[in-house]
Amino acid sequence: MRGGRGACADFCRMETDCNPMELSSVSGFEEDAELNGFEGTDMKDMRLEAEAVVNDVLFAVNTMFVSKTLRCADDVAYINVETRERNKYCLELTEAGLRVVGYAFDQVDDHLQTPYHETVYSLLDTLSPAYREAFGNALLQRLEALKRDGQS
Repeated sequence: MRGGRGACADFCRMETDCNPMELSSVSGFEEDAELNGFEGTDMKDMRLEAEAVVNDVLFAVNTMFVSKTLRCADDVAYINVETRERNKYCLELTEAGLRVVGYAFDQVDDHLQTPYHETVYSLLDTLSPAYREAFGNALLQRLEALKRDGQS
């Protein structure tokens, strides 16, 4: 298990290969969206998307929150994150994905050219070995809980 991180690293890599459009054929997502009146709605409130991103991975970082200083709009939101290694980043969230735009909270460096990541898992996987470890531990705990539930 390569220092306890192998399974997590493999799982995190699988996350980056996930295509959200595949969900419609698997879970009936399209039908649910049509029933709720969202058919054809392309507009997203990126602040809501950013809040969801934060809630997904808050357990595996020191701190993470949507910026109250930088402008959020329908097409962009900014997230501040401090990794467990105590490195601070300002992330930009757009339809293209997530990317680092600064190396301090609420800082945007227009000259910084960093790659976009499709998921927050992929981005944090590249920035923080401690994130990978925390994510892997959480995954193992969940699998153990499922195993216990299956045996009862």
